[in-house]
Amino acid sequence: MASASRSFARALRTAAPSLRTPSTRTARFVAPTQAVRQQWRRGYASGNQESNEKYEGNPTGLIFGATALVVGAVGYATYTQKPEWFGQAAKAKGPFTPKYEDYQKVYDAVAKELAEKDEYDDGSYGPVLLRLAWHASGTYDKETNTGGSNGATMRFAPEGDHGANAGLKAARDFLEPIKQQFPWISYSDLWILSGVCAIQEMQGPKIPYRPGRADRDLSFCTPDGRLPDASKDQSHIRAIFGRMGFNDQEMVALSGAHALGRCHTDRSGYDGPWTFSPTTMTNDYYKLLLEEKWAWKKWNGPKQFEDVKTKSLMMLPTDLALIKDKSFRTHVERYANDNEVFFKEFSDAVLRLFELGVPFAQAEDQRWTFKSSFD
Repeated sequence: MASASRSFARALRTAAPSLRTPSTRTARFVAPTQAVRQQWRRGYASGNQESNEKYEGNPTGLIFGATALVVGAVGYATYTQKPEWFGQAAKAKGPFTPKYEDYQKVYDAVAKELAEKDEYDDGSYGPVLLRLAWHASGTYDKETNTGGSNGATMRFAPEGDHGANAGLKAARDFLEPIKQQFPWISYSDLWILSGVCAIQEMQGPKIPYRPGRADRDLSFCTPDGRLPDASKDQSHIRAIFGRMGFNDQEMVALSGAHALGRCHTDRSGYDGPWTFSPTTMTNDYYKLLLEEKWAWKKWNGPKQFEDVKTKSLMMLPTDLALIKDKSFRTHVERYANDNEVFFKEFSDAVLRLFELGVPFAQAEDQRWTFKSSFD
């Protein structure tokens, strides 16, 4: 565009009539001053007389410059409207509407970070990402339709400081660079998507997903006490999960998340992993509950159980409640005997948990299943 303009300008300068002939330019430098003044006066006085001199222009240059200008303008207009014709990215039309492929890119970015940042706990941020998604969702109250994953209100001190959420800042900080990389996704959707990613990347079942959660301000923070208290018994489990609308089978299935991760004394006060493979999802949690002998741990911390054989594993009072209660135990036995059944029913239950209280625009039959790094 700029070169076309310069060509046009040069053509105009060439085409314009010259006001000086070679003879007058020579006279200016060799004639006396008086002669120059007289020559100027004669020229001024004869301004209404037709000049005897003829000035030749350059019509070819003028045509060339005009043509170049038009071609340049057309080319620039085409480039701005159809950049893909010039090997550039196509111009976006209207507001950005993310699709499945865009969310898959977010999933892939989380999975990549999980693989590269292996310095956390037992070698993976996966368990704490799942805990973040679980605790963000587990505040839902079906009676008031408050809480749940819609809002990401744990970002704010009233909820982020709840005792049950201790240590989850590590998960939120882990995801912050992902949020900066994909600013269009809400924190609410990102937290749940990362939970889905964590489960699948730790070799758990596929978890269908759909977006639609919106971030909210601190006025939507939920009161403390909506998440499970590990020191309680089966009646507490039913009260907490029943408030969200879950039945006994779903409660036991969701408890299977304890196959992953560990407790920390500087967070919950408890200490140790539930299984020997805390970064791989299996039905070992249920097997260990039934097959190992558990005794109260002798220490200065809160009451918890340890396995008698190795004293390296732990169980919480709410964990042992699952095999003490007749109804709960039935499902513990089912899952201990069949990992596929556990995976199927865990996937169904956690899908419900992650969607509680969310006003989705996307229909249930339009949920997406992301490809994991194992696919």
